Amino acid sequence: MSFIAARLRRLGYSTRSFSYRSTKAVAEDCASNLAEFVRATPSAAPHLVGHSMGGLVILRMLAMSEAPPVGRVVLLGTPMQGSEAAHKTLQLPGGTALLGVAAATLCAGSHGVHGNHEVGMIAGSRAIGLGRMAGLMGKASDGTVALCETQSESLTGRITLPVSHTGMLFSSAVMQEIRRFLELGRFSYDSW
Repeated sequence: MSFIAARLRRLGYSTRSFSYRSTKAVAEDCASNLAEFVRATPSAAPHLVGHSMGGLVILRMLAMSEAPPVGRVVLLGTPMQGSEAAHKTLQLPGGTALLGVAAATLCAGSHGVHGNHEVGMIAGSRAIGLGRMAGLMGKASDGTVALCETQSESLTGRITLPVSHTGMLFSSAVMQEIRRFLELGRFSYDSW
């Protein structure tokens, strides 16, 4: 996410990065810590951008009864419907140790956006990644998260770009769509 933050700064945005220990900290604790982080942000309603599990942490925070106000939210490859790759990784030797406590969050997903928030999803369609080894072969995916796992009727918008799960963090096309959604609340087009 540091690459995206640097590009947003070059576009004139003030950025702050939130860190969490995804395999060691429970998602609810991460969401509570994110809420405190957002409350301490100088902006009254900051925009948020989260990749993969980071998006799930954002969605958990938005579902909290005392969630702080936020602007627009962009999710990148976030498995809202739960992650089949995580389910299958848990069945592999060492899978539980690899995913840690993140497994429960990744497997459950979020199943929607709570409240009246503008949330957009950027999904990838280039199937390059470890998810293929965990059983995503044959499914349209970004190599880690299946396209069907990034869908939700509660999203404001959704776009699919030809990027992999990790590649989306470095893609100029993804950056253009992040900027567009943060500024306008919509993508160049919607792909449901």
